[in-house]
Amino acid sequence: MDALINALLVGNGADSIIHTKRLLGAGVSVEGIVIEGIEEAMIRLDEKCTVSQFNLLEIMLVGRSVMNVMNYLYPGGSLPAGSKGTVALAALEGDIHDLGKNILKMVLMGKGYRVVDCGKDCPLQKLIDVVVEESPLAVGISGLVTSIVPLVKRVRESLRGHGHGQVKVMAGGAALKQSSAERLHVDYLAETAFDGANYLDRISGGLVP
Repeated sequence: MDALINALLVGNGADSIIHTKRLLGAGVSVEGIVIEGIEEAMIRLDEKCTVSQFNLLEIMLVGRSVMNVMNYLYPGGSLPAGSKGTVALAALEGDIHDLGKNILKMVLMGKGYRVVDCGKDCPLQKLIDVVVEESPLAVGISGLVTSIVPLVKRVRESLRGHGHGQVKVMAGGAALKQSSAERLHVDYLAETAFDGANYLDRISGGLVP
């Protein structure tokens, strides 16, 4: 497992697949690889990405390697449906960065959530339409640029206007973390992907903070 984690952290997609195959051959479950390998690698990456150590290229390489392993474990997009509930994720219109969203997506799927990915540069109405159709437990908004803040502030009101005010709204990302949940009109402002996942674990169990 350590070999897989190390390969993921240096962004070596080929070695990551080799170590994944070895683990499967040794009888390690897919769930075990996701939780003890991929999730652990992302925890270590998250710990490393302080302001002084932030390296966008490194994060992108790790993210690509993680995606390669997930696609190998769940070929043809056959990711588990999940039993904890559905979460809709989006980087709203004006934000073309989606690495943070994608990392959160991997973490949530590894924890047993069904994720509906609305993509990057996502119009607010598209996100609302997905919520109306899917009735998710929560909406997760990732933001790397400050220009999307006005859109984020409209999400809660738009959900209420469409009869889905009960859906929790979670935000995260470099630009949004400079604000607060109150100012963004969201239920929770996550510090990291894992902080966000832990929040969803609490509300999916009926323990709303």
